[in-house]
Amino acid sequence: MTKTVEEKQRVVVRFAGDSGDGMQLTGDRFTSATAVLGNDLATLPDFPAEIRAPAGTVHGVSAFQIQFAATDVTTPGDRADVLIAMNPAALKADLHTVEGGGTIILNEDAFTPRNLEKAGYAQDPRHDGTLDGYQVYEVPMTSLTILATEGVGIGKKEAERAKNMFALGLLSWMYGRPTDVTLQWLEGKFGGRHEILDANVAAFKAGYNFGETTELFAHSYKVEAAPAEPGTYRNIAGATALAWGLVAAADRSGLPLFYASYPITPASELLHELARHKSFGVRTLQAEDEIAAAGIALGAAFAGHLGVTGTSGPGMDLKAEMLGLAVIMELPMVVVDVQRAGPSTGMPTKTEQGDLLLSMFGRHGESPMPIVAAATPGDCFDAAIEAVRLAVTYRTPVILLSDTFLSNSSEPWRVPEVDSLPAVDPRFERAREDGGRFLPYERDERLARPWAVPGTPGLVHRIGGLEREDLTGNISYEADNHERMTHLRRAKVEGIARDIPPLEVDDPGGDAELLVLGWGSTLGTIRAATRRVREEGRSVAAAHLRHLHPFPANIGEVLSRYPKVLIPEMNLGQLALLIRARYLVDARTYSKVQGLPIFADELEHEILRALDE
Repeated sequence: MTKTVEEKQRVVVRFAGDSGDGMQLTGDRFTSATAVLGNDLATLPDFPAEIRAPAGTVHGVSAFQIQFAATDVTTPGDRADVLIAMNPAALKADLHTVEGGGTIILNEDAFTPRNLEKAGYAQDPRHDGTLDGYQVYEVPMTSLTILATEGVGIGKKEAERAKNMFALGLLSWMYGRPTDVTLQWLEGKFGGRHEILDANVAAFKAGYNFGETTELFAHSYKVEAAPAEPGTYRNIAGATALAWGLVAAADRSGLPLFYASYPITPASELLHELARHKSFGVRTLQAEDEIAAAGIALGAAFAGHLGVTGTSGPGMDLKAEMLGLAVIMELPMVVVDVQRAGPSTGMPTKTEQGDLLLSMFGRHGESPMPIVAAATPGDCFDAAIEAVRLAVTYRTPVILLSDTFLSNSSEPWRVPEVDSLPAVDPRFERAREDGGRFLPYERDERLARPWAVPGTPGLVHRIGGLEREDLTGNISYEADNHERMTHLRRAKVEGIARDIPPLEVDDPGGDAELLVLGWGSTLGTIRAATRRVREEGRSVAAAHLRHLHPFPANIGEVLSRYPKVLIPEMNLGQLALLIRARYLVDARTYSKVQGLPIFADELEHEILRALDE
């Protein structure tokens, strides 16, 4: 059979199966091969919330979505062009994610009466009209994998586990992905277990050869490389980028990095990644609880280290008292909050932007803290460096907001030259040669107090949670002093607005009546949605906030230029609440709290609705 190769500009592929089917691994390997080809890409891992839901049930479905293209990619895609469903539960859970007329590849062997019943199907969806309007291909992946692995020295159960490699091989053929990338990875992963290596290699090659030889598929597809600036690129996930940003900031400030945390999804990956970098002087500690982790990081900061702690929403609740201590002690410390769906335990593996107001106000007393938010997986690197810069320069704890989507997703990232990264001078206090008295709360032009490392001769001073006397740092209950210190701490944080870039607005025509204002991981969706609206001949402006406290100094002037302001958020309108209160702007919220990112088509519809009102 003669097969043709069709060229496509962009494709969205979604792998879905039971949580034990290796869908995250399959997606990750497909992503790596895609990155090698030079396509721009964005991914969306979608984990089940249960640690081990019953096999074959909808609650246990794990999925991985990737959009790759020959042009700029800003989101993992609204709807999948291709869904690979490894069992009936995967089909039931993810059929709604497939574009009408899209391709569905089913693992035929998994559609048994028992599996259909566990997935909640009363009838076989292959035969009752459920899949009408889709291109459906049934492939016996499990049995073909068992056949391909005969003679490699493993049992049937072990052979079945390699069926994800069969699926990966099939999709690698379908979209012209290089095979050597996957084969080299398998060699490195299973090189010490030859029978497992041989089984996975055999399954992968069987899937690739099946696509090439079967009459089931008449076409393969080609997606050209996307234009990119010269440089060294790698595919990077947000958690890795954030960890590397902290390591880079430590290097550029000359401070040893000390990271303390308690395991919590999805922030645990940050601890795992940083623990791999002892060669860069990174020290990590898994504390007994969230409060201890924050206290340890604060103690490290007092000792002259770059003290960092990380957590997710429930952990931020517990750290609140220690963060208040960091505010009154005025020590540099970074607190990473990888947001997830709440409240309480909520949905641990699902994304949300619900912690903005917690970051602003989630401490007793007047305890202001700068807030920095990352916007893309690669931007987590730069956001980490900025958070460290503000913490060290202004002697203050800083909250760095990421979220589950950013942490788990990945994109191509150009590796920067280390010398191009901003240097941060910790400006440690030194013993005074003139013998003058050390004043631990004497401030510089930024209102930052001295950072005095314990043991430095002549710099003995008191620390603690009681109010400090201005200049001396002695304990003080004086009313006027407390008011003065409260105003000073606030003015110090508010003064950061002079030290951050102005808010940039993307308004090509300069005549838009609607401004779409975002923060955090909504950046890619806002870019995609506004691009589509402009392609329809409509005018819309967009701006994105990295600094959420304080806001950029020009934000009031920007807001005043637009009659309509739309703020898309994965919460019930937290940034909109702050904008309305501070600037008296009638900002409108587009809210989504489903544990999923906002999709570009959803926001496009909302933008058009706002323009037409």
